[in-house]
Amino acid sequence: MLYAFTLKSGYLNRIKVDAAADLRNEQLAWVDMVDATPEEFEWVEQVYDLQLPHPEHLRDIEASARFYEDEGDLHLRSDFLSGTDSRSHSVAVAFVLTGETLISVHEEDLPVFRLLRLRMHAESGSVGDSRDVLVDLYSMDVEYSADALEAVYADLGRVGGSVLGGAPLSDHQASVALAEIASAEYMNGRIRRNVMDTQRGLSFLIRSKTLKPAQIEEVRQIQLDIESLDGHTAFLFDKINFLMATTVGFININQNRIVRMFSVVSAALLPPTLIASIYGMNFQFMPELGWQLGYPFALFLMLLTVAIPFWFFYRKGWLK
Repeated sequence: MLYAFTLKSGYLNRIKVDAAADLRNEQLAWVDMVDATPEEFEWVEQVYDLQLPHPEHLRDIEASARFYEDEGDLHLRSDFLSGTDSRSHSVAVAFVLTGETLISVHEEDLPVFRLLRLRMHAESGSVGDSRDVLVDLYSMDVEYSADALEAVYADLGRVGGSVLGGAPLSDHQASVALAEIASAEYMNGRIRRNVMDTQRGLSFLIRSKTLKPAQIEEVRQIQLDIESLDGHTAFLFDKINFLMATTVGFININQNRIVRMFSVVSAALLPPTLIASIYGMNFQFMPELGWQLGYPFALFLMLLTVAIPFWFFYRKGWLK
């Protein structure tokens, strides 16, 4: 699908694109290609006389080839988050800034792009040229990443409340907590990777010397926001490691309690086993064999040797 926007009085106005001729508009500021068809790729490449990267090839681009300038056109490749939950993933987006038109190529319609299309269509005076669109996309990507980090922090707070609530965790509760902590770690790492990739794109824009002074200042403010997010992700990693260690500690305590119980039972059953072994020898001269109360006496003796160790272990607190 092609989303084409003209720029007039600070507004982005979407135009309908049914053929290549519709793209020959001098006021066209942004062409957003979302899972575009081969025919739509051909239209854009024909009108702007360039070779566009296809979405299936974006993941194969080497790091050194993500940001470069070719015959006056700027080429950038950045990752954007597809959501804020554990099912979120990074989607590669290719940008080509050719003349006064920004072309973006991606295989999924992303929340940042949808929000920007709505915002720039409704707010007057917020867009001066296609570079403003690109800078605003990066700015909203950082804001979206910050929202995702807040969601991760809220999830960790909920997990921390259950782990550190005072009551010992059962094995089932600990396994659920571990799964949630692992999900938070995955999301935190993806957010950190995303903002670092955004920072690289912004640094390239400044080095390209194509931005106006006001745009450069905005980019520097975005970079400061990224630095604060980077520190926040490091804090969350520490919190994740703490909760992970605490949860694993509860699991170890539960396992030690089980092993201790088996050890106590094994120790308590050793004396009656010894008694039963002695009376199972069946020697000819054993006084108890001819005694009428010999059998009840042996049973009582075995029960007594079980009860005494259990009483002793209970007094020591080893059964709690």
